[in-house]
Amino acid sequence: MSTFSGLNTAASGLAAARRGMDVVGQNIANQKTEGYTRQRVTTSSIAAIAQTGRFSVGALPGHGVSIDGVARLGDALLDARVRDALGASGYWSTRAVAATTIEASLAEPTENGLAARLSKFWSGWQDLANTPDSGAAASSILESAKELASHIAGGYRNVATQWSNARASADRTVDQVNAAADQIAVLNDEIRDALASGRSANELMDQRSLLAQNVARMSGAASTIESDGTMTVRLGGNALVSGSDSRHLVLTGPAAIDAGQRFSLSWASAPDLPVSIDGGELGASLSVLAPATDGGMLAGLAQTYDKVATALADAMNAQHRAGVTSTGQAGGDFFTLPTTGSAALGLQVAVGSASELALAAPGSGALDATNADLISQIGRRAGSPDALWSDQVTRFGVATAADVQRAKLSDSAAVAAMGAQQSVAAVDGDEETISLLTYQTAYQA
Repeated sequence: MSTFSGLNTAASGLAAARRGMDVVGQNIANQKTEGYTRQRVTTSSIAAIAQTGRFSVGALPGHGVSIDGVARLGDALLDARVRDALGASGYWSTRAVAATTIEASLAEPTENGLAARLSKFWSGWQDLANTPDSGAAASSILESAKELASHIAGGYRNVATQWSNARASADRTVDQVNAAADQIAVLNDEIRDALASGRSANELMDQRSLLAQNVARMSGAASTIESDGTMTVRLGGNALVSGSDSRHLVLTGPAAIDAGQRFSLSWASAPDLPVSIDGGELGASLSVLAPATDGGMLAGLAQTYDKVATALADAMNAQHRAGVTSTGQAGGDFFTLPTTGSAALGLQVAVGSASELALAAPGSGALDATNADLISQIGRRAGSPDALWSDQVTRFGVATAADVQRAKLSDSAAVAAMGAQQSVAAVDGDEETISLLTYQTAYQA
């Protein structure tokens, strides 16, 4: 080996060690950067130049080291696992939050819930049956009836408000998915150009991977890496992002909970082509917003409020009309219902004064309270508003508990998947310190 050959070998070693220290510095600087994947310099030895002829000197050492590139130490399988886990976690977490929020507003079983208000209403009728000549008991019945109607209407409004919030959240999620798809398409173009020209695209890939995870969490989209380095993102089997091209989603549907219509998710470029989505936050929002016939939790609860209002009015009116007032007049309707729209919102007390209360049975005298006693027993009948509400609360509670449990399991799976991913891709300070010392020692040598 000549002197110049030895100097060239040393120079290549200096350059490799220097590049290794630069990459270690990049790793340490980005140790807390979200989505960053650690990197390593890849090198290969330079073989000796072959010699032949009478002046060959036999076996010769190589000519140093070649810097082949900077490798991104991620794992495509673990990345895909994280995206799948985030899609499931986003779906069940969104459903659990919606369910627990509306469950809290029901205030069951407490004195502020509808069940307690119904019980109080029937108890008031029993008190009136015991003291039919009490003006205070009669006034209490009228106030309790107005409060009950107001509570049912308020419960319906709470559900409608949450439905509107979920509708707005779904619109925001669609906008965010569209924006992320555009960014992934731009990064695809930059990564493809960088790889084709021999430049490093590691940081660009990190940005794209983080965006793909966000899209998976929001929509449950699946992503694959193509041979040219671009990422294809598919939603419902169709490409949301392909190469440097992206497509936009459009969400159309009713503006109010009482419309009873389905939402439609389609492509902006092909409105007649629906997008099937059953994962991510968007999929959960659409399931929450679904009409009652499709199992939508909010529409189903609103429908129950309407059924309770209708059952209350029908049962009360039928029994009240069966009695007579203290003056012998036949009892009229106690509640009124609207001819159109929500029964819960339109429920009103038709009786204006205590003298209009039909407490007695026909022909039983002014102080008879037989009919008031029968009214107080309505809540115990099969198909009563109390039974309807109790059944709904029980079923809703069971469904909420199931959603919460699934959310916990999916969150645990997502945490485990991200832990496995980070065990490969995350920067370890101790490891980087050892690498830095290794490169420094090589540089000094």
